[in-house]
Amino acid sequence: MSFDLSVPLRSATVSRLRAAGCVFAEDEAEILFSTARDAAELDAMTERRAAGLPLEQVVGWAAFAGLRIAVDPGVFVPRRRTEFLVEQAVGLSGADAVCVDLCCGSGAAAAVLLSRFPDAEVHASDIEPAAVRCARRNVESLGGRVYEGDLFAPLPGTLRGRVDVLVANVPYVPSGDVGLLPPEAREHEPLVALDGGADGLDVLRRVAAEAAGWLAPGGRLLTETSERQCDRVVGTLAAAGLTPRTVTSEELYATVVVATR
Repeated sequence: MSFDLSVPLRSATVSRLRAAGCVFAEDEAEILFSTARDAAELDAMTERRAAGLPLEQVVGWAAFAGLRIAVDPGVFVPRRRTEFLVEQAVGLSGADAVCVDLCCGSGAAAAVLLSRFPDAEVHASDIEPAAVRCARRNVESLGGRVYEGDLFAPLPGTLRGRVDVLVANVPYVPSGDVGLLPPEAREHEPLVALDGGADGLDVLRRVAAEAAGWLAPGGRLLTETSERQCDRVVGTLAAAGLTPRTVTSEELYATVVVATR
């Protein structure tokens, strides 16, 4: 930080965040302090956060699996629980793995894979233009490739039958539950990144239907889901000819299904 942070300024910032309903006001204030270049920028950032914008969109980055992931306004913010999904993917990858990050959003999963395996072949895609622009900053600087389009459609055909690890963090919120999400999600993140259709599995079904054709023999598809949807996800992937298993993290309240070709 390039300006003096007085005790009154620090206290006032925390108070503004707390008054706006930010439960972790002190922690959020520290992130704002570490990012703002001067008092005017700190004030502007605090105002945006108090107005309900996700903190990560305000400061322009999210801490994720040890990385600082760029997050632009209007782009889905990577959740901490998704670190569990990505760590499972890392554990199944290797130095020369071929990996794909579908519905990549900011490209967080692809960026982590490249940070762990710089020589891996990593591709990512998303249908949302703002997400693709953001993902390109996070992924292509590390040697990966990002494509704009619907699921597998924009991927190069040379990947068919070669993918070792396919991360598909698809939207899985049932349409009727989107209105129950926190305002910072439903008002500032794209609906296409949240709404999974009537039962939350519409996008997953489309991924499952094509996954076997893209996976290498023994390749894995990994997807995050909710505990209540898990059985249906397992059934969907099994019906697509894959062999699914479930892993969970009590610490992160995360459920991941890993399906093997």
